[in-house]
Amino acid sequence: MDLWALAEGVEAAVREVGAKLAARRPAEPTPARTAEEAVARFAEIDKPAAAELRERLGALRPQAGRLDDEFEFEGAVPAEGEWWLCDATDGAVQYLLGLPYWAVTATLVRDGRAVLAVVHAPELLGGRTYRAVLGGGAQLDGRPIAPLPRELGAAVAATSQPPTAAGDPVALRRAGASLAAMAGAVVAVRNLGPTALQVAQVGSGHLALFWEYGADAPNLLPGALVASEAGATVTDTTGAAWTAASDGFLAAAPGLHADALRVLRDVN
Repeated sequence: MDLWALAEGVEAAVREVGAKLAARRPAEPTPARTAEEAVARFAEIDKPAAAELRERLGALRPQAGRLDDEFEFEGAVPAEGEWWLCDATDGAVQYLLGLPYWAVTATLVRDGRAVLAVVHAPELLGGRTYRAVLGGGAQLDGRPIAPLPRELGAAVAATSQPPTAAGDPVALRRAGASLAAMAGAVVAVRNLGPTALQVAQVGSGHLALFWEYGADAPNLLPGALVASEAGATVTDTTGAAWTAASDGFLAAAPGLHADALRVLRDVN
């Protein structure tokens, strides 16, 4: 199947799952006093949605394997074969707090590399949908996108931390040092919710750059494909090619990328 044709089916599945989740999203913050209570409440909502999304993706391309729920925290991206990677509620914290900054993502990974990605934010500005295919460009709501040229001093940058950051002291040190360095070089640094969505927003010019330290391939792969296909420069934080095994990530508009690397140079 042509990847763009497949992307249309993936988008339909992602949108339907997103609509159901949006209908169930609490209008007020979930009254969970402990992390265990929050996880249990989230599982009640996310597990059925994730199962439906995996089932629909499997029907669209049954020859692709499906990664299980634990992959985000424990798994490495398979180096061979085709795999569906999906997140029914990317941005669980925001979702449980009754905030609109969450997304549904689906990515087809082939031999360790994303070849198709859809990132759908059901409640962001009435619903926004990014999609991209390897070698075929990227779109937002069906229109081609590209990063916007900016000087670093006029840039709004974004960053986040992997789910396992607390257990990675090197990544935590780099995250803190890089935040201090970048905050002094740009207009503002923000964390606007789901990693995949923020990286995709670099591709559409809504953000000038996004960086992160630590291994986070499941969350980075979909946005990285959107950003790179849109024309952003995507590397690790040293300027080398980014792969699913990299422990640092940087996506920036082409004219900003070298300046962002210089800011991060002393952090690595």
